[in-house]
Amino acid sequence: MTKRNLLMGAASVALALTLSACSDNAENGSATESHENMEMEENTGEEMPMDSGSEEDMDMDMDHSGSGEVPDGLQAAENPTYEVGSQVTVEADHMAGMQGVEATVSGAFDTTVYSISYTPTDGGEPVEDHKWVVHEELENPGEEPLQPGTEVTVNADHMDGMDGANVVIDSAEETTVYMIDYTASTGEEVTNHMWVTESEITAE
Repeated sequence: MTKRNLLMGAASVALALTLSACSDNAENGSATESHENMEMEENTGEEMPMDSGSEEDMDMDMDHSGSGEVPDGLQAAENPTYEVGSQVTVEADHMAGMQGVEATVSGAFDTTVYSISYTPTDGGEPVEDHKWVVHEELENPGEEPLQPGTEVTVNADHMDGMDGANVVIDSAEETTVYMIDYTASTGEEVTNHMWVTESEITAE
């Protein structure tokens, strides 16, 4: 074998070793990157970016206005503390942007008002201590106020998934409830919002 052939053979072996090393490095780099990505997914618990808002964000996306149509049997208050047309300040914080705003009373009714807990019929997260529904918005409640712990069906659609839901009564109070119009601090114009109780509003 000539000296030239020996040199060419040595060069070929060196080239092959170099290419093999590059291939190994590339594979190792790819494996390392894949491992790092897997660790990041395990640490964050996310496989892809998710856009999930807070309850307040979702609340702000809802329309809090009502139709103004009251349930059958609900009687207008004969001598309410705040008559229809009165200007009041809202102390309740049931909805985003409600607390502290000025409101106009658009209805006043004497009834029993309840806070309730339930699982929405649309598969939403369970709701606890929702304020408020009135006696006349419950299915066949009878004439007497219901006691805390009573299970009943609600026929009101104040929130998504509420109408037709089985609920548990958390609290009950005989009082005057009000329907109000107001502009939320978020800028939303709300009309015929149901309900606030007499203790949740004050005179201007």
